[in-house]
Amino acid sequence: MTMLNGLRIIDTLPLAALEVGQHWYWEIGNLKLHGQVFMASWVVIALLIIASLLATRNIQMVPSGMQNFMEYVLEFLRDLARTQLGEKHYRPWLPFIGTLFLFIFVSNWSGSLIPWRLIEIPEGELAAPTNDINTTVALALLTSLAYFYAGLSKKGLGYFANYVQPIPVLLPIKILEDFTKPLSLSFRLFGNILADELVVAVLVFLVPLFVPLPLMALGLFTSAIQALVFATLAGAYIHEAIESEEEEEEPA
Repeated sequence: MTMLNGLRIIDTLPLAALEVGQHWYWEIGNLKLHGQVFMASWVVIALLIIASLLATRNIQMVPSGMQNFMEYVLEFLRDLARTQLGEKHYRPWLPFIGTLFLFIFVSNWSGSLIPWRLIEIPEGELAAPTNDINTTVALALLTSLAYFYAGLSKKGLGYFANYVQPIPVLLPIKILEDFTKPLSLSFRLFGNILADELVVAVLVFLVPLFVPLPLMALGLFTSAIQALVFATLAGAYIHEAIESEEEEEEPA
C-alpha cells in the first residue's frame, strides 16, 4: 500500500503534464498533415527570408551590419562546400548544402530561443521543426535524391558500376549502405534535438530558471554542431557519388 500511495503522489507532480507525440493534424482530403510542423517550418523559412532581405536591401562595397554578417555566413558555407566537394564541383551544390545547413541551424536554435509553448494550438504544442522525425527524414531523403542525381548526371548508368567494385560480392553491402545513409542522417539529428529539448523541459519543471541555463547553452552548441554534421555528410555523400577514378588518384 505504501508503494501504491507513493506512485499516486508521483502522478500528481507537474512532470506528468509533459507529453510526447501529440500532434495537431490538418486534414486535406484523405491526407493528414502535421500542422504544427508546417507552422514552425514556415516561421524558420520566414526568418531566413527576412535576414536575406535585410542583408541585400542596400548592398555596399564596404559591408557592415547585416550585410557583413551574411557575407561571413556565405563565406563559411562556401568553405564548407569546397572542402567536401573540391574546387571543381562545389559551386553547383553550394545552394543545396547551404540551404540544408541554414534551415537545420535556425530550426535547431529556434527550439531553445523561440518560446513556442506560449503559442496555443488545438492539440500538441509547437516545437523546433527538427524535433519531428518527419522533418529529419524528409531532409535525409532529399540528400539521398541529391547524391543519386549527382552520380547519374555525372556518370550516367555507369554510376551503378560502383556497386560491384572492386568485387561483385559487395553489391548487397553497397545497396544496404544506400538505406543506412538516410536513416543515420535522420535519426542522428532527430534524436539529438528531441533529447536536448526533453532534458531542458524536465529540468524546467523540477528546478526552474538557474539549473537549465547551462544545459540550454550546451544545447545551442550541440544544435549548431548537428547542423554542421548534417551538411558536411551531405557534401561528402555527393562527392562520393560524383568522384571519378582519375580524381581519386590525384594527390591531396
